[in-house]
Amino acid sequence: MKKILIIEDEPGISTFLKEGLEEEGYQIEIAEEGESGLKKALSGKFDLILMDWMLPGLSGLEITNKLRETDVVTPIIFLTAKDTVQDTILGLRSGANDYLKKPFSFEELLERIHVQFRKPHAKTTVFRHGPLTIDDAKHEVKWFDKTVSLTQKEYDLLLFLIKNKNRICTRKEILKKVWDIHFEYSSGVIDVYINSLRKKLPAENNGELIETVRGIGYIIKDKEDESGI
Repeated sequence: MKKILIIEDEPGISTFLKEGLEEEGYQIEIAEEGESGLKKALSGKFDLILMDWMLPGLSGLEITNKLRETDVVTPIIFLTAKDTVQDTILGLRSGANDYLKKPFSFEELLERIHVQFRKPHAKTTVFRHGPLTIDDAKHEVKWFDKTVSLTQKEYDLLLFLIKNKNRICTRKEILKKVWDIHFEYSSGVIDVYINSLRKKLPAENNGELIETVRGIGYIIKDKEDESGI
């Protein structure tokens, strides 16, 4: 039985979610404020965390940052009234896996949960491209033999692009494969992550690692292969 932790300070919402998810066969625990939520989340016994952004004590954003800093990779879905693009980007960049704006339908929440649970585990593989090395088993990225620290989504995006090198990856495809977003959604968040990757993997004599295909998407390609665009 999958275990879900709900970190939510509004009793009406947490009770509604608990009852609905238990009917779906999930085992539920609730934390009503940030500190207790973090303590439960650090136990590592949960398969998923549903979390409000604004909480007494530690905020959901602070909890997420602390979990990712301590290598807790439990999927996190934010449930929040914050609804600007900037808020979405901030939440995802902190290490959250998904973001659902209040008010939301219970059916949509169930589908978001199912998406997190059906993700396949990546094969243990080492990918190399010029000065870039990605060791997926160790979750380690090196650029010119120097280890580079990436957020989870930066890593996912870079890994997706390198797995599909010499092929244009469209914005719609990236949203679907990297963010599990299967509906109309602003692709501006992709630009933020691409820019961040470019800063962390600065161009050398051969130019940018990730090339922009204007109006379509992005590509990592071998320099001798000019057929990709």
